Amino acid sequence: MTSTWLKNGIILLAVIAGVVAVAVVRQERAKPADIQEGASATLSAPAALPRMVDLGADKCIPCKQMAPILVELRQEYAGRATIEFVDVWKDPGAGEPYGVRMIPTQVFFDRDGKEVWRHEGFLPKTEIVAKLKELGAE
Repeated sequence: MTSTWLKNGIILLAVIAGVVAVAVVRQERAKPADIQEGASATLSAPAALPRMVDLGADKCIPCKQMAPILVELRQEYAGRATIEFVDVWKDPGAGEPYGVRMIPTQVFFDRDGKEVWRHEGFLPKTEIVAKLKELGAE
């Protein structure tokens, strides 16, 4: 009886370890580093396209949840909007020009480079898409 419990426990631990390994690999594939990293120099530069800057860190949980969304948006809106990521843990000064109080923070700019809206915390893809459309990124 004890031997069966031990074997089942070992099998369960192996399955859990496998699931965790798959989750880690998937998360690594969609790291925020895959996003075009923006520097503070781009803060006031006028752009021909609407722009969203996501300020976060590759270790923060809500930021990790945002990462695959940002990767998708960057691909889906190529040529229609600019999607940038700034890691404020790797470069603490990078968030200062944006007035970041918490991460993640998303800052939206119109075609003239003027900030028009910002959000703090996780922002679902549907809300980002709605805001980009509002800014003319059809």
